[in-house]
Amino acid sequence: MAQDMTTSQRDVARRADSGEAMRARTTYRPLTDIYETDAGVVLTAEMPGVGADDLDITVERRVLTIRGRTPETRHEGYRRVYAEYGEGDYERVFTLSEDIDQDRIKATQKDGVLTLVLPKAEAAKAKTIAVKAS
Repeated sequence: MAQDMTTSQRDVARRADSGEAMRARTTYRPLTDIYETDAGVVLTAEMPGVGADDLDITVERRVLTIRGRTPETRHEGYRRVYAEYGEGDYERVFTLSEDIDQDRIKATQKDGVLTLVLPKAEAAKAKTIAVKAS
C-alpha cells in the first residue's frame, strides 16, 4: 500500500432520480488501520451505519476506492436540541503497490467495520533458500 489520496471530509450535493438537488450530505473519511502479514495486507475501516449492500469497493489501475452509503434518518415528532453524531457517507482511496494480487482481494463487513484482505502476489512473497553443506 502506498499513499492515501483522500482529503478528510467534504460536502457532496446529491440529486434525486427526478434530477432535483437534495440536501448536501457530508462524506467522511473512515478511520482505517492497515496491518502487514507474511501473506499480505489487512485493512480495517470503521463505517458505522453502512450495510454490506451499501458498500462499493473498486480497484482500477492499482487504485482501491471504498465507498459506503448510510440511510438518511428522519426525526419526526420531536425537535433535535443537540447532536454530536454526524450523518453522512464514507469514502477512502488508496494506491496499491504492485505486490498486491488484485484478483484475490476479499472483503467482509461486520458490526460497522469493513475488513479487506489484500494478498501478496506470489512473486512478492519472501522465499526461503536452502543452504547445502559441501
